[in-house]
Amino acid sequence: MPSFDIASKVDLQTLDNAVNIAKKEISTRYDFKGTHVSIELDKKTLVIAIEVDSEMKMQQVEDVLLTKALRQGLEANSFDMSKEPTASGKNFRKSVTIKNGIDRENAKKIVKLIKDSGSKVQAAIMDDIIRVTGKKIDDLQAVIQLCKSANLDLPLQFINMK
Repeated sequence: MPSFDIASKVDLQTLDNAVNIAKKEISTRYDFKGTHVSIELDKKTLVIAIEVDSEMKMQQVEDVLLTKALRQGLEANSFDMSKEPTASGKNFRKSVTIKNGIDRENAKKIVKLIKDSGSKVQAAIMDDIIRVTGKKIDDLQAVIQLCKSANLDLPLQFINMK
């Protein structure tokens, strides 16, 4: 029986490359000369810590980071930029978390979306992936198109098509 998996994973090496390229560009830009800018990626918790000395520079650093990540092939919605920067002394700090894996709430939304579509497929939640099985490959491809067109605010990959 044909099946595929819906996953939401970020390649750690690609993310590390994007952060390093952003650091390099910021170190060479004229508008950042002589200012305090720090971008650090914690590979275990998948959190990017940004520290700058003004809110305007925080926005510029975020823009540089996102553009470099997009050029590396990462999706913009895999970055959780919703937290506000906190001021501590003369510096502003912000933690940007990376969405990796599908949590239970979003998995239930995706399964409900698939079941409400009326396709003759079964969707099962397995840890941080969703396995979709059906009798016809055309039904599975319709589910892939449905998930791509739905506004789920998650970077989805469709893997292990068998």
